[in-house]
Amino acid sequence: MTEKTALRHRLAERGVDRQLLLLLPALLAVLILFVYPFAYGMGLSFQGGLGAYRTFFEDAYQRDTIWTTLQLALPAAFLNVAASVPIAYRMRGRFRGKRLLTTLLVVPITLGTVLTAEGLLNFLGPTGWFNRVLLDAGLVDAPLRLTNNYWGVFFSLVITGFPFAFLLILSYLSGIDPTLERAAATLGAGWWPRFHRITLPLLAPGLATTFCLTFVLAFSVFPSAILVGDPAGTTRVISIAAYHAAYEAYDYSLASAIAVVMGVVELAVVAAVLGVRSLFYTGSTGGKG
Repeated sequence: MTEKTALRHRLAERGVDRQLLLLLPALLAVLILFVYPFAYGMGLSFQGGLGAYRTFFEDAYQRDTIWTTLQLALPAAFLNVAASVPIAYRMRGRFRGKRLLTTLLVVPITLGTVLTAEGLLNFLGPTGWFNRVLLDAGLVDAPLRLTNNYWGVFFSLVITGFPFAFLLILSYLSGIDPTLERAAATLGAGWWPRFHRITLPLLAPGLATTFCLTFVLAFSVFPSAILVGDPAGTTRVISIAAYHAAYEAYDYSLASAIAVVMGVVELAVVAAVLGVRSLFYTGSTGGKG
């Protein structure tokens, strides 16, 4: 056996072979598109020490954007997950029209935030269909303000985030062995005990993952906060603060610091959700595969 062959065998024993080279393009893409920009942004945020971070946290107008964004992202993510569970639970099995109904539920994910915002303005705006119906019916004396404020952004996050949460939860539910519930049913368990004691614990990892991903998407809200929100007031989210710092004040150090703060807050919420999940379930997912 040659030295080259012996080296190849030793590497193979450690899981290193030619197939591992297939990971190099993906690894290179991660380094170029994620690792390098992150490291570069971190370096910019610390230019001049902690000055950029002090500027952000000492300014209440800047600092309050964290709480404003959380007030939008957390309820939107929770509502999307909570609304997805019963619908996905009922759609696990096969029935006529399932494909059409699923398509209708996920169509909003193809619209994009700009088209969704335009639809909200046309439907819920002061002169939109919804307010015109209420005014013509004499139910209100003045149009309800449902856009260009908190509610406009919240509705946009729910509309665009629900399909994503629904598809994820439906896939997790489809992976839970249905014979578990059937066995419980043969023992006399009703639908609620079956769901509460069997399906929900097995679904807990999926719910936590879906909530985290939906929250991260909602926390990075930007177009909706401008198009159907109040970007200078009640919906001045942290991404708008970063944009203003970078492209209006041209303070790239402050903009990078705000981006780092965004990441830290997101990681803190994700860690808290995963920690809570571990209190309820520590086993495997119980899927088929």
